[in-house]
Amino acid sequence: MKTEYLKRYLFLGAGLLVMALGVAFSIKANLGTSPISSVPYAISLISPVTVGEATIAMHCVFILLQVLILRKRYQLIQLMQLPTAFVFGAMTDLAVWLLRGIAYSSYLEQWLLCIVGIAMVAVGVSMEVAANVVTLAGEGLVLAICKVIPVKFGSMKMCFDGILVATAVLIGIAAKGTLLGVREGTVAAAVLVGLLSKQICKPMMKLVDKMK
Repeated sequence: MKTEYLKRYLFLGAGLLVMALGVAFSIKANLGTSPISSVPYAISLISPVTVGEATIAMHCVFILLQVLILRKRYQLIQLMQLPTAFVFGAMTDLAVWLLRGIAYSSYLEQWLLCIVGIAMVAVGVSMEVAANVVTLAGEGLVLAICKVIPVKFGSMKMCFDGILVATAVLIGIAAKGTLLGVREGTVAAAVLVGLLSKQICKPMMKLVDKMK
């Protein structure tokens, strides 16, 4: 049993790295990041804080909100989201550094980088789900809200993503008078990541089952 959980956490770690690389590709594309990364990226553009550090801070806020929403119903095992947030944030900064030499010379190349980013985020999310040990704090907050409000996860996730994008828009307008990290690529990611991850999840789960 311990060996199985170790394998699952290693699989989760690999998924977080793939997801972080996807975020870095989206940043390099300069067409807007995915909704979950839009706020940290906007913050990184107006402050000395890195996108990884802003991601960690945002996830800490999400964890605190889960505790406040669920109170006595909050399960302590969900505190594993905290070290997961630190790992993901560090991986995101590492991924941005690794891709520092990548550049584009046309709008088409921007879209190619964006599509690679979307695909990698979808694969990373699928690996996270398939590992079935701990979710990132964003999904954890959505699940917490769904426990107290009778609404489907998919519908709440769409509202949650919309709030994040709106927050990123407000940050950009308030700080620079323009949009920061929110463009057509953000819309593409909002639509495609979920669709792709649904298709990839089953093969990923089968792969995890073979690891037992």
